[in-house]
Amino acid sequence: MRILVVDDEVLLVKGIKFNLENDGYTVDGAYDGKTALELFKENRYDLIILDLMLPELDGLTVCRKIREESNVPVIMLTAKSEGRDKLIGFEYGADDYISKPFDILELKARIRAILRRATKQNDHPDEILEIGSIKVDLLQRTVFSGREEIELTAKEFDVLVTLMRNRGKIYSRESLLAEVWGKDFPADIRTVDVHVRRLREKLEKDDANPEYILTKWGVGYYFKAD
Repeated sequence: MRILVVDDEVLLVKGIKFNLENDGYTVDGAYDGKTALELFKENRYDLIILDLMLPELDGLTVCRKIREESNVPVIMLTAKSEGRDKLIGFEYGADDYISKPFDILELKARIRAILRRATKQNDHPDEILEIGSIKVDLLQRTVFSGREEIELTAKEFDVLVTLMRNRGKIYSRESLLAEVWGKDFPADIRTVDVHVRRLREKLEKDDANPEYILTKWGVGYYFKAD
């Protein structure tokens, strides 16, 4: 597994790099957004750890540009604790976030969880989920709407698969958050709203009147039952 760590704090990057390499990862470091994008274009990464505040190009811009080309999982680092900043990160395609200062053991746990989900082999590795015009290949982690391949982030993919596998089941925002992000993930439940909205924008013909990912007002979200 190869990981890119991007932060303008040199000692922080070196510390993360040292700890992750001790766990067997290959780790590259960058200290500004421009260099991060150059490394991203030159190499294949399994995960990117990306600071929000960077010189040259800020973390949100870097994340957006990465999302134009790849669905590689991104963990956003932020010194800000406001929920709004974290929601903006999800809007730009981040899969997870961790606030500074953080425990390196927590970061490692987040990395393992995301990589486990991103590389998880289903019990039936050739399983295909297909409902209406939406087709999901669980092994390749690809999604098609009709003949068009739709680029999803790792978490968008996981939300979609959870809803499709349990079509008709209504998930509250809290239960969907626990199912996809884990019970101990300290996120605002609005994170779920952001991901559902992005899925609708990408998959629905009219995201204001969705056909597949539906809302049970006052309860939660579900994938159409018939």
